[in-house]
Amino acid sequence: MKSLTCAALATLVLISCSTPKEKQSDEYVDKKTVGTLPTEQEPVLEKIAEFRGVQVTGVTVGPEGRMFANFPRWRKDVPFSVVEITPDGNHKPYPDKSWNTWKGRPEKNVFTCVQSVVAHGNSLFVLDPSSPNMEGVVGKAMLYEFNLSTNKLANSWSFDKEVAPKKSYLNDVRIDDAGNKAYITDSGLGGIVILDMETGKSTRVLGDHASTKAESVVLTVEKKPFLLKGAAPKIHSDGIALDPSENRLYWHALTGYHLYSVPTEVLHGQLDESKIEEKVSNMGVTPAPDGMIFDKNGNLYMADLERNAVSYRTPKGDMKILIQDERIKWPDSFSIDDDNNLIFTDSLLQDTAMGEPVDNMSFSIYKVSLPTEKETL
Repeated sequence: MKSLTCAALATLVLISCSTPKEKQSDEYVDKKTVGTLPTEQEPVLEKIAEFRGVQVTGVTVGPEGRMFANFPRWRKDVPFSVVEITPDGNHKPYPDKSWNTWKGRPEKNVFTCVQSVVAHGNSLFVLDPSSPNMEGVVGKAMLYEFNLSTNKLANSWSFDKEVAPKKSYLNDVRIDDAGNKAYITDSGLGGIVILDMETGKSTRVLGDHASTKAESVVLTVEKKPFLLKGAAPKIHSDGIALDPSENRLYWHALTGYHLYSVPTEVLHGQLDESKIEEKVSNMGVTPAPDGMIFDKNGNLYMADLERNAVSYRTPKGDMKILIQDERIKWPDSFSIDDDNNLIFTDSLLQDTAMGEPVDNMSFSIYKVSLPTEKETL
C-alpha cells in the first residue's frame, strides 16, 4: 500500500500562517489553559504525510532524516505495524514485510501491537506492548532494537508478567546512554519500567506512586468530554521525556495536569524503590498532554490536547503555546529533526472507538519549526 506519491504529497502539504495575536495581559490560571498564548506570529504548520484508513500514533526521525511511523493494532486488518516514510513520499514496511505480517497470535520476529518508535543514535527502538485492542497482554511485551545501517534486529528484550502484567500497556520509551538504560511508561496500570540494556534485567518502579496515576478529571477535547466506551478513561503515565543536560527523567499521566520528574542517578545501579520515591519532584501544572520531548535548549514540548495546540515548558518553568490550530486534533507523538523542526502525529484518538473501523478517516503527520535559542531566552 502506497498512500503517498509525490503528486499526492504536494496536495497534502497544507501551509498556513496565523495572524499575530494580541498580547495577553495575564497568564491563564485554569489548569486546562495554563500558559501564555503566543504574542508573535505563529510558525507554519505543514502536513508532511497522511495515512487513510490506518491510525498512526508514533513517529520518529533518525540519521540523515530517515522517518519512521507506527500503527497500533487497535482493530482488525491493520496492514502494517511499522513503516519507513521514504523521501519520495511513499512508505514501506520496516524492517520488512514479514515483521509486519500478523497472523492473530504472537510470533518470533513479528510485531504484535506496536505503540512507539524512537530513533536513537544509529538504532530504531520499537516498543510493542503486545496488547491488541488494549484487551490485555498476549505473550510478552517487547522492546526491539534495529540497526539502521543494516536494518537488521540488533537486540530484543521481553518483559515478564511481573514487569508488564496482563492489564499493562507499555506506551513510550526513552534511552539513557549514561546509564545504558531504557525508561518506559505504562499507561495501562501506571508505573515506570527500567530496562538495563546490558544485562537484560527489567524492573517496575513507582507502580503505586501518585505521580504515575491518572487524576480524577474529564478532559475536554474538540469541545466534547473525552470518553472511551461511554466513560471518562483513566490513562496513567503516558508521555515521557529525558533531559540529558539536567540528567532528569520526566513523565505525565495523559488524564492529568501535573508533570513529574526524578534525577536519573537514582535510576542507575541498584534500584531502591524508596529512594526513587523520595527523589520524585512535582514540577507543577501543565496542560493535559500525550507525547513529550525536550529540544537542545531545554524546552519541554508537549501535546496540548484540550486546546488544539502544542505547548512547551521553558527551562524556567514557564508554559507557552508553540502553535494552536484547529487542524491539530490529537497531537500524539513527537520527534525533532536535524533542521530543528518538531515532527508530530495526529492520531484522532477522541474520534476512534477501540476496535471500530477507520476506513474513511485520514491520520496526519505534521511539521512545525521550533524557536531558536535566541527566541527562547
